[in-house]
Amino acid sequence: MAKIDDIGEAAIGQHGSSYIIGDGQKVDLDGSTASMYVCAIYVIAAVRFQILSNLNGEVRSISTVTAESERQIKIGAASDSTDIVAGASGTVFPTGMWVYGKWDNVELHEGSCICYLAPRGY
Repeated sequence: MAKIDDIGEAAIGQHGSSYIIGDGQKVDLDGSTASMYVCAIYVIAAVRFQILSNLNGEVRSISTVTAESERQIKIGAASDSTDIVAGASGTVFPTGMWVYGKWDNVELHEGSCICYLAPRGY
């Protein structure tokens, strides 16, 4: 189980971060050897995501994956849950916004952000 100090360290980037900018840039941590996940995203320039998928496909966070939103509805986690629309006509996350969750794949359609990493197991 994660200690409070460990969670705080992840939130301020102690475990690493990745700056991504522009269409197609991504942080892809869904491989079998990946030891980290994205725990927070800070938007530097307004972002539209191409992919934003939950760690291991589990129900945890906002997502562009329809099946993940459908599972949230089925368990009552978010009765009005909807997908984040991906791509050019997608949901816009404004400059300065923080988004917290557990993602293993983050790909931009446009904009720039910093993806903060945490070790799996948190």
